[in-house]
Amino acid sequence: MLNQYALWKNLLVVLVLFLGGLYALPNLFGQDPVIEVSGVRGASIGENLQADLKQALATAGLQVKRFDHSDDKLRIRFRRPEDQLSAQDVIAKILPLDYAYALALSPDVPDWLSVLGGKPMNLGLDLRGGIHVLIDVDMDAAMRNAIELEAGNLRRFLREKRIRYVTVKPAGAGVEVRFKDAALRDRAREIAAEEFRELTFTNRAQNGDYYFRAAVSVNDQQEIRRQALSQNITTLRNRVNSLGVSEPVIQQQGERRIVVELPGVQDPAKVKEILSATATLEYRLVVGDVAQAIEAERIGRAPAGSRLYYERDGQPILLKRQLIVTGDQMTSASSGFDQQSGSPAVIVNLDSKGAKRMRDTTTENVGKPMAVVFKEKRTVGRDENGKEIKKWVEEVISVAVIREPFGRRFQTTGLQAAEAHQLSLLLKSGALKAPIEIIEERTIGPSLGQDNIDQGFASVMAGLVLVMFFMALYYKVFGMVANLALVTNLVLIVAILSLLQATLTLPGIAGIVLTVGMAVDANVLIFERIREEIRVGSTPQASIHAGYAKAFSTIMDANVTTLIAAIVLFSIGSGPVRGFAVTLAIGILTSMFTAIIGTRAVVNVLYGRKQVKRLAI
Repeated sequence: MLNQYALWKNLLVVLVLFLGGLYALPNLFGQDPVIEVSGVRGASIGENLQADLKQALATAGLQVKRFDHSDDKLRIRFRRPEDQLSAQDVIAKILPLDYAYALALSPDVPDWLSVLGGKPMNLGLDLRGGIHVLIDVDMDAAMRNAIELEAGNLRRFLREKRIRYVTVKPAGAGVEVRFKDAALRDRAREIAAEEFRELTFTNRAQNGDYYFRAAVSVNDQQEIRRQALSQNITTLRNRVNSLGVSEPVIQQQGERRIVVELPGVQDPAKVKEILSATATLEYRLVVGDVAQAIEAERIGRAPAGSRLYYERDGQPILLKRQLIVTGDQMTSASSGFDQQSGSPAVIVNLDSKGAKRMRDTTTENVGKPMAVVFKEKRTVGRDENGKEIKKWVEEVISVAVIREPFGRRFQTTGLQAAEAHQLSLLLKSGALKAPIEIIEERTIGPSLGQDNIDQGFASVMAGLVLVMFFMALYYKVFGMVANLALVTNLVLIVAILSLLQATLTLPGIAGIVLTVGMAVDANVLIFERIREEIRVGSTPQASIHAGYAKAFSTIMDANVTTLIAAIVLFSIGSGPVRGFAVTLAIGILTSMFTAIIGTRAVVNVLYGRKQVKRLAI
């Protein structure tokens, strides 16, 4: 009896080893300190900007490894972190206001390997270094904003119904409306209760005045807070994406806090500035023509009921003071193309109240232009030290003529493709639903991260060497085969983590160390079974066959049990626990392949094609 694999099984083992080595290879290349320059509001990066930056850095005597231009970003690579930090000051002074920059680390993988999809593993905050931020969301402000919006809706509704009231003002978790007449109060409450069914209405009288109170229910208050937290997470995620951070962590913690972890980012001031920036959008009707806007600019005073704004090209424009809808009333937005003209467009969806307000306004103003105003705290200059100067800026980013009445869903055209995409992001998540406060900030330097990597690598190597020494000493040639499988197992774990672009953390390294110890369990079971078969008088070839066949069920039971534990850990755990579970699960699957199929292939090559009298086991 000879032990041989079919050709396809041998080819499968060779293919897996080749692909494993190929996709684990990117992790051997180091990471460069880089400065990423990107355009703001659709600005593109051209050769002139790159030439100016190159000249400025050369004049400052800073050595640049190379410039990489891809994905609408310019990455300036340096050989040393010191050069990166010095270059930051140079770039801050000369970079135009239409561009932003961020400090990061970027892997230096050869182009041929990148073309094949080779990428290194993403390293977590504890290994790569970076920034950890804990953010508190002001839920009281979220409630106040919601109540003020309800007050505005009630005020507008009563005016439309021509019901005279004295005051409409927020009061706690509701809106209080004052009247001079009880009958008028009762009539107003009756028709308001029909329109605002989600509110709870109660009456009261005091000092000859008559009130009704429209209160938000406890469940609705909780929903307002939940939506505020959810929208802020979405907003922060989109802002973080502008930093070009790989594998950022943005997740809810408790009922009002958000955790943000940015591996590889080394500029805390820049991160705090981006995360806490505030922005909002407004839709307003256009008043008058260009000549009237120019005249208002000249005399420094806008006509009654209007305000003077400026478009992005500096052109003055007059808009009504009365708002139509704001960014808070938009439920979703996406970029696309107009079906009639084929030009880029932004498709917007409003909530029920915003839709009604938009429908009423557009019905009355068909053929008139409507403007989108974007308000944000923006960099308007830099001082002599390169520090950014910021102030609130309001600009008209889009003007479109109302062709027909619309309400819940509509589109804005007249933009370039990049601008439409950018505008959709702003509409979707440009504004924070509620103010935020950074209550905890922790920066982990690259050197500390490297220390963690070194210590983690040392622990893996120590476990590997000890296990390999024992296996070689106790099982001789078969032990060396197991050691080969063990090294291959580590390569496959790294390759799979790289392909999945999973994030490796210190608990993940602990999972790999545990896998190293567990990976030889299968081989120990197989080898002991082979020795048992030899002791009962079986031939070497029959012993090999029986050892692998009879140990298989035991190996499966043990590994499936551990795999179930890893799945449970991943399901109920979070953060570091999930990292441990992922590496443990991958290690179990790869160790089963290498220990059962891989070692059998090698044993077949060594012993399977010839008659042997004795096995070195």
